[in-house]
Amino acid sequence: MLLPATNQHDSDVTSEMAEQWIIRVQGKEYGPADIETLREWKTDGRLLPENEARRLDIDPAASLAEEASWKTAAEIPGLFNVAAAVSAVGQLAQPPLQHHRSFAQILAETFRIYWKGFPEFLSLALLAVLPSICGQLANAWLQNTPNTHVDLRSVASSAFGFCMLLLTILLWPIYIAGIQILATQFAAGRRIGFIAALNEAVKFWPRVAVLCIFVYGVFFLLTVFGFGIAAMVVIGASSLFVVFLALALLLLQVWMFGRFFVNVLFWQQFAVLENAGVVDSLRQSRNLARSGDDLPWFQRPLWRGVFIASTWFAFVLAITLGPEWSMLRHYFNELTITQDPQALMQKLTTTQQPQGFDLSTFVLNLLQRIVQPLLGIAFVLLYFDSRTRNDQS
Repeated sequence: MLLPATNQHDSDVTSEMAEQWIIRVQGKEYGPADIETLREWKTDGRLLPENEARRLDIDPAASLAEEASWKTAAEIPGLFNVAAAVSAVGQLAQPPLQHHRSFAQILAETFRIYWKGFPEFLSLALLAVLPSICGQLANAWLQNTPNTHVDLRSVASSAFGFCMLLLTILLWPIYIAGIQILATQFAAGRRIGFIAALNEAVKFWPRVAVLCIFVYGVFFLLTVFGFGIAAMVVIGASSLFVVFLALALLLLQVWMFGRFFVNVLFWQQFAVLENAGVVDSLRQSRNLARSGDDLPWFQRPLWRGVFIASTWFAFVLAITLGPEWSMLRHYFNELTITQDPQALMQKLTTTQQPQGFDLSTFVLNLLQRIVQPLLGIAFVLLYFDSRTRNDQS
């Protein structure tokens, strides 16, 4: 492992240390180390081209300015043999030097990275959500317009809302790739501007878009399958056979949903950070998610991913159902005491008629979008930690 930096500047020591270097990773310094030691660190995967490095000058009279001049390890002659100016994508495939994190440490690091890069993450979130906001405002304006006749203004408003929906869908792959790039850069202790991250994210749009269509499409079909099972129960509730068939199909749907969730747990990270193709992203995501059989169950990538996703879904449910809790409780009470299901359905349909623009719901949805990068950051950290464990195993 790397040894902390010492302050040995005696002439008899430095005379034996030609080309000694200090390495700085996330604020901690390691060394002095000669070129051979640096090569060993590089071979072990503990020294990366983007790590900061400073030459420990053999001349004790060297100026403090020269002593404090930091560069990247890629610029050390004869070490990596790569150009100093490496692209952001080239750095993404290299995980930062780190120790294995516990689940609590992953969550704490997630919030630290989000706060550190808050302007960039906020800009990315607003970029993705702004078309949706415009569409909601246009729809609210359309609902408040008298419906006496369809005029040009109503048609234009509807077309505008539809275009904003399409724009939101088109921007979503860029948003996903941008989260991966920003989270990786800030986790490695580097800063990257919003425009630079956006330029890199655009390059991944075709691949991420195809994966989004496949992954979200399968989840949508599985959800529709679940609603179909519920409809089957409602229609054939009087038949015991139909009820048992629906339960069997429900178990199958849950199994398929869970299995597919495991297979695509890390598809975003492999598609962007590893620059893998569509098929390779899915295959490597499945392999990484199912790794760690030698670890306790709560340290395996699968269950850590489930915990992270469950925490986020619980937050989304609280944001979504919180303002509607009193109404939902009223519906439940009506369901337990009603004797006429048809009258209850008619009453619920009447209650669900458009009520105009709801400011509180709008603000809560906006808050959800603003903090949503936390989910992507957490999975980036989990990906690096899980992959590091596999590489060392």
